[in-house]
Amino acid sequence: MLELLKYVILGIIQGITEILPISSSGHLTLFSHFLGMNLDNLTVFLMLTNTGSFLAILFFFRKDVTGLVQSSYRFIMKADHNFKEDFLYVIKVGVAVIPVGIAGLLFENILPNDLLTTSIALFITGSLLLVVYLNRHFEYNKNITFQNAIAVGLFQMFAVVPGISRSGITLVGGLSQKLPLKSAMKFSFLSYIMISIPVSVLGFIRLSEVNESVNILGYGVSFILSFVFSYYAIRWFYHHVKVKNLIYFSVYCFIIGTISLIIYFI
Repeated sequence: MLELLKYVILGIIQGITEILPISSSGHLTLFSHFLGMNLDNLTVFLMLTNTGSFLAILFFFRKDVTGLVQSSYRFIMKADHNFKEDFLYVIKVGVAVIPVGIAGLLFENILPNDLLTTSIALFITGSLLLVVYLNRHFEYNKNITFQNAIAVGLFQMFAVVPGISRSGITLVGGLSQKLPLKSAMKFSFLSYIMISIPVSVLGFIRLSEVNESVNILGYGVSFILSFVFSYYAIRWFYHHVKVKNLIYFSVYCFIIGTISLIIYFI
């Protein structure tokens, strides 16, 4: 029962921190250490719980995704140029996920996943959010260009480092391109949906290939809770957070990064 409770805690943490710009991988590394959980298959666990978050995000943006798919179909199959902009938007999202896909393939098994790496990466995340907060007074662009998409994609590459928040780094990338926060959020989460489809499939394949026994019930509970808490987290984050609020997430990253660093050296 105590072991299952640990998975409950990790599922809730994953669901909330995947959405907020405070790094889910960093929190899972830190809290699995706190809870004394030897997650030798942390990568597989992350992929599985990320799938829960991915499905929650997909459900939240279901109308946008359905509209973009239908518009792209009409543009491609029926040559209806009224839907050209929606089709190009999908292509821009695709352009943004290419760099992180390449980075993931190249560095997945190279980057260390320990408390030291996590703490340094959290300091970097906090610093970038602080920079955005300090430079929040500027004129916003209205439309996302291919140049914006490439820039966001290059920022997103660094999300493969444990402790670098994917949502945080893509928001920083979008805001650095002077996109409105809502536009940057939507683009960020739609790119997450696109990259999560192959990652989720890979996660389930790897789960089936794990030789040692895993806590199937624990993994399942974490998966469900990550879905539930991600959905409510994105509802709150998308509708209520403003650029001026990013300072709170920045300070939080510094605090958690400091805790991780202290624990590492103890």
